[in-house]
Amino acid sequence: MDLVQMGKDAVTASRRLVKLSSKKKEEILTAVADALVKNAGKIAGANKKDMERAEAAGMTPALLDRLKMDEDRVAGMADGVRQVAVLDDPIGNMEEVKMRPNGLRIGKMRVPMGVVGMIYESRPNVTADAFAICFKTGNACILRGGSDSIETVVEIGNVIRECLSAGGVDPNCVQIMEDTDRKYVTELLHLNDYVDLIIPRGSERLINHVVENSTVPVIKTGTGNCHVYVDESADLEMAVNIIENAKTQRIGVCNACESVLVHEAVAEKLIPLLAERLVKSNVEMRGDEKAMSFDSRLIEATPEDWGKEYLDYIISIKTVASVDEAIDHINRYGTGHSETIVTKDYDNSGKFLNYVDAACVYVNASSRFSDGGEFGFGAEIGISTQKIHARGPMGLNEMTSYKYVIYGNGQIR
Repeated sequence: MDLVQMGKDAVTASRRLVKLSSKKKEEILTAVADALVKNAGKIAGANKKDMERAEAAGMTPALLDRLKMDEDRVAGMADGVRQVAVLDDPIGNMEEVKMRPNGLRIGKMRVPMGVVGMIYESRPNVTADAFAICFKTGNACILRGGSDSIETVVEIGNVIRECLSAGGVDPNCVQIMEDTDRKYVTELLHLNDYVDLIIPRGSERLINHVVENSTVPVIKTGTGNCHVYVDESADLEMAVNIIENAKTQRIGVCNACESVLVHEAVAEKLIPLLAERLVKSNVEMRGDEKAMSFDSRLIEATPEDWGKEYLDYIISIKTVASVDEAIDHINRYGTGHSETIVTKDYDNSGKFLNYVDAACVYVNASSRFSDGGEFGFGAEIGISTQKIHARGPMGLNEMTSYKYVIYGNGQIR
């Protein structure tokens, strides 16, 4: 696999892609969505090979769920591409146009990043999501899926590339790194002459490796130690419903709830209600001393539990004396992803929104909504926990840069 040549081909493709009209991009993306559905059986068949190999290797249920790509999930993946297709194209948009005293008009024009390298694990649907968002924003992409999902990733990539060729578009707008030897990841991270941005999406180990070793700029998509804080004024039934959804709907996702904070004034009532609900899903509950005193089904938590992203049927439960203590705990142990307060108190909700340091902060709603599709982006390329221009679910705007455009009529300085 010649990554330098792939980089050169990607640059060439990106320069051709930026000239495509919004209408043409929409047509191509719609055709890709149709082709994914048409080839759902082939994609699911490739995924079956990945699943069998992963099961034999002892992959956890949470990661197997991430890896799974049956025909229904292919249809959902295609729907995401269709949603991206009809979104407004940001490329070429003019923003913040101002007239200077000397008559110059200065504004910002939205432009593509150029070439995006994406490294991800287990989630083969990211292949289509990343392509759709990059293509819509005029970016070429080089995609490196994990060895656990390579059969599925390659099949999805082949379907997309065939559509591009059939539509008269350079298929090198999307290239799949089919060799999963890790030496190629290292090479990609140093491909500064051709790659403009790297986005890692996967385990904390993968993300940290990319951040620490890349010489290409990186947008860090973080792990998700997400909390639900139940305030003293909370509707307890609402709180239980939100926690159950955030914990058990899908355990292997970064927006799942991993930790619950309970105001001590309602802990005696809430914890037995919550335990009764969570045991039905076989969730192991690890609590502090006070939380354990309210229900015998809780086991003792260790200090490591407060900062743990379990990706499993495990949750930590801690009692706190105030919303301020909850905020301090979250800011210490959270990963900057998604945090929730359940409350009827307007002032406490305001405190939580203002002072919790996270990309997404919720009042009376499940953290499971931290998702590009749920936010109206059609799909997402990842959820950034950094504080750069991209934070939270990354859609079209987050995959663009800008250039200053200056209109004059002969001014000199």
